[in-house]
Amino acid sequence: MALSAQQIPRWFSSVKLSSFITATRLRKRFQRPGKTLSHRFFTQPQLSSDNCFLRCGFKTYRTSSLWNRSQTTSSNSQEISSVQSTLLPAVNARSQKTQKIPSFDSEPSEEGLDDLPPLSPLQPVSEEEAVQIIADPPLPPSSFTLRDYVDHSETLQKLVLLGVDLSKIEKHPDAANLLLRLDFEKDIKQILLFLKDLGIEDNQLGTFFTKNYAIFSEDLENLKTRVAYLQSKNFSKADIAQMVRNAPFLLSFSVERLDNRLGFFQKELELSVKKTRDLVIRLPRLLTGSLEPVKENMKVYRLELGFKHNEIQHMITKIPKMLTANKRKLTETFDYVHNVMRVPHHIIVKFPQVFNTRLFKVKERHLFLTYLGRAQYDPAKPNYISLDKLVSMPDEIFCEEMAKASVQDFEKFLKTL
Repeated sequence: MALSAQQIPRWFSSVKLSSFITATRLRKRFQRPGKTLSHRFFTQPQLSSDNCFLRCGFKTYRTSSLWNRSQTTSSNSQEISSVQSTLLPAVNARSQKTQKIPSFDSEPSEEGLDDLPPLSPLQPVSEEEAVQIIADPPLPPSSFTLRDYVDHSETLQKLVLLGVDLSKIEKHPDAANLLLRLDFEKDIKQILLFLKDLGIEDNQLGTFFTKNYAIFSEDLENLKTRVAYLQSKNFSKADIAQMVRNAPFLLSFSVERLDNRLGFFQKELELSVKKTRDLVIRLPRLLTGSLEPVKENMKVYRLELGFKHNEIQHMITKIPKMLTANKRKLTETFDYVHNVMRVPHHIIVKFPQVFNTRLFKVKERHLFLTYLGRAQYDPAKPNYISLDKLVSMPDEIFCEEMAKASVQDFEKFLKTL
């Protein structure tokens, strides 16, 4: 019976395997003393007859494939039969002594599975098996967002659960690379427990780490040393927790810098130790921010606005933000309150909240009181309007108690501006 084109490669594989088994048995019989062959590494047969057979078999396979294309079915059958009769007698004689090789299409028995060698990672895989393999998506080598790494990083997943906003951190490439290299158990957990012991609540940790992700690169002992320094300056644990919440970068500064900052404000403002401590507790950013705005504003209050040193002390202890306020806003507010509303320095000193209020709000209410004839800011005269209440009261109370008008009248007046 003639072999089809699909059966010829299978026939050749069986013949080749039979030849290999025979050659292996011959080598075992005539191998030199002291030399062995490993079953995992295949060596080339040393017998010339086997080499000749493998080469002839390959040539015969190629010749048969070409012959099938040019001859009829009957001539194919005769040629293949003649090739088998001339080449296979020795092989058939040897193979009769060996076990019958199972078909490649047949399923191995359960007993035979135990005798199979272990699979190698380099073992070829068929196309059908390759299609069935389900692999995890590869880790992107580079990305513009941390979102691509969340599914692969346990550290990022736990930070997200804490409430950390990765979209803000990823704007800083160095910070994103830092987080990807960290191990949550080894690098983050100890800092997390330290902050919780300090007084940072669970719902505040996400915001804290979003702003100060660099704290993960700090040594835990250095953080404890900085807390111990603040405690030595009579800052309570609650005070330190409040300062750390409002100024997340506070613990990232060395003890030397913290000490220099406290000394600067105590000396520059000529404050007592207690007032200096109260000042930085209310505005801890004074210890972490730049000193240039502070120095500039001190000159503005003294040289441009004409306040005395003790007046400046009084105002900044009541409104610490005046030390870091925008210079333009300070000058515009003072110019309107002092030159348009005719409020003297000593009254402004008593109510420095006016510098912490939006100027358009002061203008609207002053113009409405002027329209009603009630813009009177001298405490020595009747119908006195307190500057503090002018800028702090809601519209309802301002209209009822100070303007003696309705909110609707105030809103109609604002439309005319």
